[in-house]
Amino acid sequence: MNLSIPRPHGEIAKGYFLAILASMTYGLNPMFALPLYGMGLDILSVLFYRYLFAALILGVIMAMRRQSFAIPRKAVLPLILAGVFFALSSLTLFGSYKYMDVGIASTILYVTPFFVAFIMAVFFKQKISGTGILCIVVSMAGIGMISVKQDSTIQNPFGIALVILSALVYAVYMVLINKTALNQMHIVPLTFYCIIVGLILFLICMNFGQNLTPMPLTVSGVYNVMGLAIFPTIVSLIAMTVAIQSIGPVPTSVLEAIEPVTALFVGCFMFGEVLTPLNLAGIAVVLFSVTYFVVSRHKT
Repeated sequence: MNLSIPRPHGEIAKGYFLAILASMTYGLNPMFALPLYGMGLDILSVLFYRYLFAALILGVIMAMRRQSFAIPRKAVLPLILAGVFFALSSLTLFGSYKYMDVGIASTILYVTPFFVAFIMAVFFKQKISGTGILCIVVSMAGIGMISVKQDSTIQNPFGIALVILSALVYAVYMVLINKTALNQMHIVPLTFYCIIVGLILFLICMNFGQNLTPMPLTVSGVYNVMGLAIFPTIVSLIAMTVAIQSIGPVPTSVLEAIEPVTALFVGCFMFGEVLTPLNLAGIAVVLFSVTYFVVSRHKT
């Protein structure tokens, strides 16, 4: 007999709405980052300001909720490692925006679940089914299709390598959260401290701030910096967390397909990026193969 208590329809609807909101807001990364590049900020400076204001906002949220800032002793080292990988994922993704179309980059980033499965198979002996392997092969073919530009040339290989590396590094971050003492931490303080680690890493890379480009104190500059810290960071984080609690990780993961679609929309209508029929077919192939892979692994 099934003794599970069904969730109210309102909570389920809220969960789906928040999952869509989280994916859409994360897809807005290029909308705020590219104008900052145009104002003369380099990648490290953009990420520093994003992380700085995100950390301040998260800290205020934790204080208002009277949430503990304490870190369990056994979580300190995994937290530092997770913060480094979290920051490297942002660095490589934002770096890819310099070399390729942002919509294409966000679509390639969607293959992160494949890297999670690969890491789990190598280090934790979790098998990948034949269907899973087929999904990975098909998605690689889709990436090849979306990499061909309108003039029949290929997207910058370095940009493609950066976004694939971003997906891999973020997969390591996700596994660290799942397989270490971090899985006992609340998502808000966990992300807060990961961002703090990232801030320190970026400061070191910028020679302790000596190479930091000043934040543009214009309406557009402040708008884009704060937009980057709030929408694809804070709003996306909180909405995704509540969505997972309301409808579960699988439906939430499937709805993450909206993120590359949002980025594609931003790239086309704000920055004049052009998609060919081959690109659109490749995008459909990637989204379908990853979604099917996530659902099939959940059923298994």
